[in-house]
Amino acid sequence: MSLKADTFLAPALQALSPRWQALSEREQRLLTWGAVLLALASVWWVVLAPALQALREAPAQQAALDAQWQQLQELQAQARSLQQQPRMTQAEALRALQQTSAELLGSNVQIQTTSDRSTVTLQSVSAEVLANWLAQVRTRARAVPQQAHLKRDAKSDAKRDMKSDAKTDKTSGSAATLAPTWSGSLVLSLPAP
Repeated sequence: MSLKADTFLAPALQALSPRWQALSEREQRLLTWGAVLLALASVWWVVLAPALQALREAPAQQAALDAQWQQLQELQAQARSLQQQPRMTQAEALRALQQTSAELLGSNVQIQTTSDRSTVTLQSVSAEVLANWLAQVRTRARAVPQQAHLKRDAKSDAKRDMKSDAKTDKTSGSAATLAPTWSGSLVLSLPAP
């Protein structure tokens, strides 16, 4: 391979040699410095800049990876705790679902059960309460959501728009009254009998 490079470079260098000799010493020095500068810039852009960029981004990437690792560890611990819990009968799961629903959702919920599935109908439930209810139902009743048909309530949107349009002092409005509410149904799978 070096033989081919030599046979290619030798005629090119011989052709450039008379031109190089014809240049003044100042021009030769300028061209030499230009070639050195071009070589340094190439080394910077190809070798050093990407490496320095990777070093600058490394702490942020490490923090993101650490956060993902922590989340995976928490999920693994949660899965292990769920596996270690004693098996629950379908009747126990249904009682736990009804109790959790009554505690967290009150009268805004209706539950209909057929075989190993329960259909839960919700009316005007805030997103925060809904998320908390889903987490509790998953843990207490071991119910797994299979389908969700939820719609944002138009009434809560209208109330929020009216509150934002009305000029009230800061103490009269609260975030809970401005939160949107959701209605619809969820199908939950209960533990097998």
